Amino acid sequence: MVGATGTGKSAFALDLADELARRGRAAEVVNADAMQLYRGMDIGTAKLPVAERRGMAHHLLDELDVTDEASVEWYQRRAREVMAAILANGSVPILVGGSGLYVSGAIFDFRFPGTDADVRERYETMLTEEGVGAVHRLLRDRDPAAAAAIGSFNGRRMVRALEVGEITGEPFAVGLPEDALTWRSPQVVGLAEERAILVERLDERVDTMWHDGLVAEVEALLPKGLEQGVTASRAIGYAQAIAEVRGELSATEAQDATKALTRRYARRQVSWFHRYPRVTWAHAGQPEAVRAAADTLVG
Repeated sequence: MVGATGTGKSAFALDLADELARRGRAAEVVNADAMQLYRGMDIGTAKLPVAERRGMAHHLLDELDVTDEASVEWYQRRAREVMAAILANGSVPILVGGSGLYVSGAIFDFRFPGTDADVRERYETMLTEEGVGAVHRLLRDRDPAAAAAIGSFNGRRMVRALEVGEITGEPFAVGLPEDALTWRSPQVVGLAEERAILVERLDERVDTMWHDGLVAEVEALLPKGLEQGVTASRAIGYAQAIAEVRGELSATEAQDATKALTRRYARRQVSWFHRYPRVTWAHAGQPEAVRAAADTLVG
């Protein structure tokens, strides 16, 4: 179950699980949102509260501390372990999320080059001391295709691209494998929404995050090491709320920056998932789409 932030993936997944239950087949939800892996990061990730999960088992939520660094390679192993166990029990795993690399790692035949701590540290230091712009310029010189695909904001992924390039001497693979759907032949449903409706919904979501206490959530996570978390501290919304707590941004500036970054991220998600082969596209809230998705799984 893929799609941009705000397209209704969580609700669609629960509707699909209910429809499968009516047909005598149990289902369990597997999270594929990178930031929902972190304990305590609830409001800013729109993590579905337990009371709203309709009694469905949900996996790969709250797996990590905010100081832990997740990776696609780690996620691939965990997601496949969890989904294989669900299948072995006779249930249907519903993988749900908008983190394109994590979804791709779980269902496509991705291979991961090794790592080199010294090389990684050198580029991480460059990112910290010289900024994301300097790292992007270096990557653009060395691997223009990777720089264009990653964009100029995802410093962590640029560091990985530079590391892989130095270790292997090969360009960083940013696309999908040519013969993509290779793990358990998954059925992929993509949720879409009209751009104007999605933008309005995303802006409202950011307003709700602040209203519901994102800043207080961040204040509670700071003593647990949020700012030291390489992945968690850079999450959209959390980085801006940290800046507000530190007095570097006003509440309005933090929210406006979060809205702009969220809209940009949603555009990248749309582009990413539209490259997937054999996707059934639907809109949330369409019962016929839910029934069609169930048909592909159990008939």
